[in-house]
Amino acid sequence: MKGIQYVVDESGNRTAVVIDLSTHGDLWEDVYDSYLVEHRRNEPTEPFEDVVKRLEAQGKLDV
Repeated sequence: MKGIQYVVDESGNRTAVVIDLSTHGDLWEDVYDSYLVEHRRNEPTEPFEDVVKRLEAQGKLDV
């Protein structure tokens, strides 16, 4: 595939990939977003209303 290169070890096993972001930037964003979702899956959540109140108190949100 154009814009995709694989790095292989001495046995020929693929160990990494190099992605041309000018060609496949959207693909990389999707991969990265999926990684973040999985990585943060077990993090504690915060009610939306609490986030809004905190941002308003910090002057970062104007409602």
